[in-house]
Amino acid sequence: MGINLTKGGNAPIGASLQKFVVGMGWDVNETDSGQAFDLDASAFILGANGKVLSDKHLVFYNNLISPEGCVEHTGDNLTGAGEGDDESIKIDLSKLPSNCESITFVVTIHEAEARRQNFGQVRNAFVRIYNPVTNEEVIKYDLGEDFSIETAIEFGSLYKKDGAWKFRAIGSGFAGGLQKFVDKYC
Repeated sequence: MGINLTKGGNAPIGASLQKFVVGMGWDVNETDSGQAFDLDASAFILGANGKVLSDKHLVFYNNLISPEGCVEHTGDNLTGAGEGDDESIKIDLSKLPSNCESITFVVTIHEAEARRQNFGQVRNAFVRIYNPVTNEEVIKYDLGEDFSIETAIEFGSLYKKDGAWKFRAIGSGFAGGLQKFVDKYC
C-alpha cells in the first residue's frame, strides 16, 4: 500500500522508480448544468525559474508528448465516465532534461464559464502515482475540499530536492481555466 498524502504533504518517489504514471480521477455530481462535463489534465515541465522550458513542455490534450518523451499524456477523456483514473500522464525521469526542476499537474474544466460549471459540481477528485509494471500505488492524494467557484485545480507537483524526486499534494483552486496556469507558468 502506498502513502496517502494530505494537502501540503509530500513524499519521495523512490530512486528505483524511474518510470511511473500519474493518474487523476474525479466524478461529476448528478446535478444537471445542461452541458456535459469535460475535465482535462495537463502537466507543466518547469525550470528553476518556475516557467515551462519551452512551449512544447506544456503537455495536454493538444500536445500529448514532451520533446524528449519524458512526459506523455495518454489522451483526452471527454466524459470521465467509469471507475479509476480518468486521465493519465506517463513520466520517465531518466529522459527529463537536466534543467527540469519540477512538473506541475493541473486539471481544468473545458469551457467551464460557457457551460456554467465549476469544481463544486465535481466529487471524489484524486491524484495518484503508480508503478505501471506492478500496478502498485506509490502515492495518493484525495482532494476532499469543496471548490464551489473554481474551474481549475493544481492537484500536485513533482519536484527535485537534493537530487531526489518528491511529490507534493497542492490542491489549490482557481477561476480562469487552463489560461490561468498558462499565464502563471509560461
